[in-house]
Amino acid sequence: MAAMLRLLRSAGPPMLFRFSLYGFLKNLRFFDAFLVLALRERGLDFLAIGTLVAIREVTVLVLEVPSGALADALGRKRCMVASMVGYIASGLLLGLSSNVWLLGLAMVAYGFGDAFRSGTHKAMILAWLRQQGRLDERTRIYGYTRSWSQFGSAISALAGGGLLLAGTGYRSMFLASSFVATLNLINLATYPNELDGARPAKGQMIGGTYRQLMATIRSVVRQGSLRTLLISGVAVRSGYKVAKDYLQPVLQALALSVPLALDWEPEQRIGVIVGVVSAALFLLSSYASRQAHRYERHYGDPDRGARALILQHAVAFAVLGAALALGLVWPAIALFIVLAIGQNLWRPVQVGRLGLAGPEDQIATVLSIESQMAAFFAACMAPAVGWLVDLVADGRTPVPLTALAPVALLGLPLLVGLGRMRPPSPGRVTP
Repeated sequence: MAAMLRLLRSAGPPMLFRFSLYGFLKNLRFFDAFLVLALRERGLDFLAIGTLVAIREVTVLVLEVPSGALADALGRKRCMVASMVGYIASGLLLGLSSNVWLLGLAMVAYGFGDAFRSGTHKAMILAWLRQQGRLDERTRIYGYTRSWSQFGSAISALAGGGLLLAGTGYRSMFLASSFVATLNLINLATYPNELDGARPAKGQMIGGTYRQLMATIRSVVRQGSLRTLLISGVAVRSGYKVAKDYLQPVLQALALSVPLALDWEPEQRIGVIVGVVSAALFLLSSYASRQAHRYERHYGDPDRGARALILQHAVAFAVLGAALALGLVWPAIALFIVLAIGQNLWRPVQVGRLGLAGPEDQIATVLSIESQMAAFFAACMAPAVGWLVDLVADGRTPVPLTALAPVALLGLPLLVGLGRMRPPSPGRVTP
C-alpha cells in the first residue's frame, strides 16, 4: 500500500493525487471480480443473481437524479461521504449473511453508494479544473484519474484471488472491502470545501434541491444535442453494466478445464485464473483511460470518436454471442476484454462532451440523469438475461459456456444509440 501511495503522489498537484487516490481506493472492492461466483456458491441461480443486480440498479434509478441535485444544492462532499457509508454497509451485509432478503438489502446499500458518488465526483473534478483554468484538459485529466480506478481494480482482482488461494473464502473479500471504503471516507471528508460548489442558504435546501433538479430536466428536454449525448451514453453503459459480470462464469469454465495445479481445490484454481485474467483486463483498461484524449484527438472530433466507439461495441457484442454459442472460451474472454477497453475509452470522452454541453452549475445532475437512465435499462435487462441463461443451462452446474450466449442481447441498446448519432459533416469540429 505504501508503494501505491508513493506512485499516486507522482500524479502532480495535491488534488490530482487525492482524486486519483479516491478512484484507486473506490475500486479496491475485492469481491468485484468474484461477485457472481460468490453468489452462486450460496446456491443462487442466474435469475436470482439478475434480480439482485436489478435491485441494485433500481436503487440507483430511484436515487440517482435526486443525489446529483442534492450534491449540487447541499454540497458534494457530504454526498460522497454518504456514498462510502453505503459501500461499508453493503460489504458487511454481503460478507456476514446468506439470507436472500439481507442480500437484497446489501444491494440497496450498494446502489445507494453508486447513486451518491457517480456524477458527484466527476463534478468535483470539473470544478477543480475550472478553478485551475485547465478545463480544456478535461478528457486527459479524467482519463488519468479513471486509469487509477482501473489500476485499483487490477490490484483488487489479484488480492481477491490471493484470498481464495489462501483458503479464506469469498466472505473475507466483502469484509476487507468495507475496511477500504472506510479509508476512502476519510480521504473524501477532508477534500477542500471550495469543491462543494455554490449552496443555498439554510432553510432553502429542499427548495434549492428541487429547483436544481427541475432546471436540469428542463435543460435536457429543451436541448436536443444534450438528449442525444445522454441516449448515446446510456446505450454504451447499460448493456455492459450487466454483461461484465458474465466474464466470471467464463473464467470459471476455463479454470476447471485447464490442467493447472490439479492437486489444488477448485476454488483455489478459480481464484488464480479469475484474479490474473481480471487484473490483466483492468490494467489494459487503465491504459485505455489514459489514452482516451489521444483517441479523441485521432478522430479530430469527439462526436466522431464517440460514434466509432458505439459501432465497435455493437460489433464486439455480436461476435461475443457467436463465440459463446460455439463454446470458444479464449475468443469470448478476449471480447470481454475488448468491451472493457472500449468502456474506458468511452467514459473520459463522454464526460468531456457532457461537460461542454451541460450547464456549468448543473453538471452533477446531468451526469446523474445519464447514470439513472443506464440503471433503468440495466435493471430491465439483468433478470431477463439471467432467466434466459438458466433456461438454456437447464440446471447444469457449472453453467456450460454455450448457455451464456444470451449475453449478446445486451448489445441491442447500442443500435438505438448508433441510430441517434448521425455522422458529423466533414470538416466540422466540436468546440
